[in-house]
Amino acid sequence: MAHVLDRATVVRSMTHPYNIHSAAYALTGVPQVDIPMELNPYDSRHWPYIGSVLDFLERRQNSKAPQFNKLPPVPRNVAMPFQFSSRSPQFTRGGPYGGFLGQSYNPVWTEFEGEPLKTVDRWTGGGAVDVGDPYLGVKPEGRFLVSRAAQLQPEITLDRLNRRRDLLMQFDQGRRDLGDSSLVAAQDRFEQMAFSLITSEPIRTALDIQREPPALREQYGMTLFGQATLAARRMIEAGSRLVTVFWDEIVIANTAWDTHFDHFTRLKDELLPGLDQAFSALVLDLEARGMLDTTLVACISEHGRTPQISNSRGGGREHWSRAYGGLFAGGGIRRGSVIGQTDKQAGDVVERPVSPKDILATLYHLLGVDPATMLEDRLGRPLPLVAEGHVVPELLG
Repeated sequence: MAHVLDRATVVRSMTHPYNIHSAAYALTGVPQVDIPMELNPYDSRHWPYIGSVLDFLERRQNSKAPQFNKLPPVPRNVAMPFQFSSRSPQFTRGGPYGGFLGQSYNPVWTEFEGEPLKTVDRWTGGGAVDVGDPYLGVKPEGRFLVSRAAQLQPEITLDRLNRRRDLLMQFDQGRRDLGDSSLVAAQDRFEQMAFSLITSEPIRTALDIQREPPALREQYGMTLFGQATLAARRMIEAGSRLVTVFWDEIVIANTAWDTHFDHFTRLKDELLPGLDQAFSALVLDLEARGMLDTTLVACISEHGRTPQISNSRGGGREHWSRAYGGLFAGGGIRRGSVIGQTDKQAGDVVERPVSPKDILATLYHLLGVDPATMLEDRLGRPLPLVAEGHVVPELLG
């Protein structure tokens, strides 16, 4: 990463008051969060994820066009490598969902099929469990698919699928005047998306990382995060508006970057090498393809870690939202810059505090969307895209 930071800007002064797992606060415009919201993706108080907003605004803008009901060849809003928090049974976390726009604006999730190369000892707080973690390495045969819910069963041929679709259209025609029109519209969008995902050759082609040269795949890193980042680049090339790659928990909560245990060994042996490879490879790959100036890369988190080391197994760091960092490149981002400063313990921001809402406002601005744009929630109330967020001019190139 050190070799590509001249193409990037580092924000050292990220800060906010919600010292919990708060992907919803980092990725949506919601003005406040709490633990019940965090643990329920479908809590009625959730605001929409940035990718969901972009999808909604584009659909609203093109609503008067003759073909506005036709979905694009590839989804505008994609999330990888699998549905958020679906691999750790203890918790289901909120954040990257449609919020008050409705579930039809959730990201299109991919699925990953592949074997992890490494099994590691994970501490649960009360004992140890062996976990096969694909973020530490996967076999080259691993592949990405559209979510399992959108895959045809072997016995369903395309002809049989089309007959089912014709029957469904007849039922749909009979219910046009029934119920709430917004619910009907949402159902229509679900149906369109399901058939599009099942039959779309562009999606399957874009997700087929086996088409990439082995040397380039190695450059991204033969880990789940590295290969998902490569697939994300392919989805952007194919026409997706926003693709998000999550480094998520596997089997056990308090894993991935949530380093309550074994902080130093996990950073050195597991987390930092994979991030180092994937981020630097993406920047260089986009640059080589002439895509970096038009592709915005944001490497962000929901909070940082405590300056103090806890007395847990292997030493740990706890949640710390008072001071942490973010990394940005391409797509109108200023090059080779550093924003903000913390005290010598990296515990508190002492210069140019930047909130996640400021980052969201800046991302919207760079994507050509006015952050002051208003949306209507389920009760018809006008709400801004981002509550209390302001564009960070120092981030702009």
